[in-house]
Amino acid sequence: MLRVEDLVVRYGTIEALHGVSLSVERGTVLALIGANGAGKSTLLRAISGLQRPASGRVLFEEQDITRLQAHRIVARGVCQVPEGRRVFPDLTVSENLDMGAFLRRGRKAVAVTREHVYSLFPILAERARQLAGTLSGGEQQMLAIGRALMGEPRLLLLDEPSLGLAPTLVSLIFGTIERINRENGVTILLVEQNANMALRSAHYGCVLETGQVRLTGTAERLRTDEDVKRAYLGG
Repeated sequence: MLRVEDLVVRYGTIEALHGVSLSVERGTVLALIGANGAGKSTLLRAISGLQRPASGRVLFEEQDITRLQAHRIVARGVCQVPEGRRVFPDLTVSENLDMGAFLRRGRKAVAVTREHVYSLFPILAERARQLAGTLSGGEQQMLAIGRALMGEPRLLLLDEPSLGLAPTLVSLIFGTIERINRENGVTILLVEQNANMALRSAHYGCVLETGQVRLTGTAERLRTDEDVKRAYLGG
């Protein structure tokens, strides 16, 4: 479904990605792990059109989307949940969800999607008229994921969904991510510092180090790899 080929991204004279290549199969979850500064968020931004690559290609469903504007990539079915949630604090929960559906037509279809989001995160239905800025961190993360789902993505990019959350909320968020993939068939590319949790929820994994892919394989293989265990799993 997604193929990244020899992607190079620079910030001025600093090269953040050095010819990264990876693929994500339809219907799977791929966990992208690595230390801070490895280039994980940069890769997501390049895929979603928020950061223009210097060279290389991003192919989504065999179509080159490398140079498309971000909103046109969203329209093709690629939605990103950014690090730090980035909800609109002065809009209500309901209005934030509306923003996620801004490219869609058909009020009935949008209403159906909204009800699905509320079924995944019942607390959002209770908070529908509450300003997003007054929600807890966990509730804001639920809202950020729900807002992305309002765009009916076929590929969902998740950037550090567990950041700053209590362990019980982390389990809830990851359980919902697995459910979105399993029940809705949404393909997911997951960037996550909690490598153990990420690999337990994923089908495949990819280790990114200093802007380069160092290791790829099944999630189970990476979880038992001695180097990965020492570097990222506390082994």
